[in-house]
Amino acid sequence: MTHTPAMNTARRASDETAAHRARLLRGVPVAERRLDVAGISTAVLEGGEGPPVVLLHGPGESAVNWRWTIPGLVRTHRVIAPDLPAHGASGTGDQPLDAAVAIEWMERLVDATCDESPTVVGHVLGGAVAARFAAQRPDRLRRLVLVDSLGLGRFRPSPRFALTFLGFIARPREGSYERFMGQCAYDLDDLRRDMGDDWSSFLAYNLAMARSDSAGQAGRLFRKAGLPRIHPVELNRIDASTTLIWGRNDRANRLRVAERAHARHGWPLHVIDRAADDPARDQPKAFVEALQTILNTT
Repeated sequence: MTHTPAMNTARRASDETAAHRARLLRGVPVAERRLDVAGISTAVLEGGEGPPVVLLHGPGESAVNWRWTIPGLVRTHRVIAPDLPAHGASGTGDQPLDAAVAIEWMERLVDATCDESPTVVGHVLGGAVAARFAAQRPDRLRRLVLVDSLGLGRFRPSPRFALTFLGFIARPREGSYERFMGQCAYDLDDLRRDMGDDWSSFLAYNLAMARSDSAGQAGRLFRKAGLPRIHPVELNRIDASTTLIWGRNDRANRLRVAERAHARHGWPLHVIDRAADDPARDQPKAFVEALQTILNTT
């Protein structure tokens, strides 16, 4: 086959994206494999031994975002961290992505990776997918941990968060991403400093995902499975022990959403100080400590 300049450029871009992903996962105690999950080619990170814990990341992200959590978790648990459909290194499948597809994908993922009922930890979009799955398949989970999760109330971000989010979606460039991340992170300067040389790969990898051919389907999953509020009657079907972890300074999905869910359903609430919408990234030590406390509760 003759490779055209456009094909060669696309291949180089793909190789560079894979290299950024590998750099961000360097030293993280996991192996990566690819599974066909409900007809969707799915990239899965796995590591550790013990009771299974499935980690579901947020919108526009990938399992790479659990790089801060996995090292402390694999000491006591078997960790399964997939890229959601149309995210990261996962494919899109042959049908439009929505809540029903996500629930089916989740069930097949658990079938393929867990030999007992797992704890599922879902962040933002991953939280909405996990909550919908727990409500529809209440016998399949041991525990549910919702981290700054969508679906528990109306999505009403701060005006500045909404503005920078829409700006990044419209023009996924370095400047728009950093403005958006300035709203997502508690302190972007601290995050850059803590990541050091890895920040450039983190930036490049997230920009590549935002510009990819699957970005449209990723956005559809966000709109269809993440944004709609899950009716309280449906949430009441969740039998698994459920706990909330929330960043006190979340500008997208405010703490009051968690407080109302805590009051309505009686779910314990762990609030992480000096954290925005991703406490696992902003305060990794405090997040892992909160998660381990939950996992060790009988």
